[in-house]
Amino acid sequence: TILIAEKEKVSDHELFLLKVAALYHDTGHLKSSENHEAESCRIAMQDLAEQHFDETEIGQICNMIMATKIPQQPKSNIEGILADADLEYLGTSEFDFISDKLLSELKHFRPELTTNQWLSMQIDFISKHKDHTEYCRTHYEPTKMKNLEKIQEKARLLF
Repeated sequence: TILIAEKEKVSDHELFLLKVAALYHDTGHLKSSENHEAESCRIAMQDLAEQHFDETEIGQICNMIMATKIPQQPKSNIEGILADADLEYLGTSEFDFISDKLLSELKHFRPELTTNQWLSMQIDFISKHKDHTEYCRTHYEPTKMKNLEKIQEKARLLF
């Protein structure tokens, strides 16, 4: 989040709000994986009000958190920054490692999930994914496309 925010040249205050949103954006998983973004907002609203954040700041933070919900639909640059940071791994060399961890997590909840189904899910997801910041479009898109090609090749070999 910090790297993308700096490259997108946000203000110091926006960077602060982005850091807070990044810290809270997955806290909702503590209660439920279903609609965890809304739960993350509830947790953030309660905590941040106690920390004397004003309503506007809390609203901005919750909007950033909600912008990470799939399908991502950020409405501002700072929302796009958090959305991109949340899925940055798609365009990095860490893709295979993180993808394997996500598969393990999914198999915990859906043990019947097959490798073929997982590959199809990834191909569909990455094919539809769009980066929201200029920095990510420039710096992560090429590697994301290579990662997609690798998955497509694995799928061809398995199908």
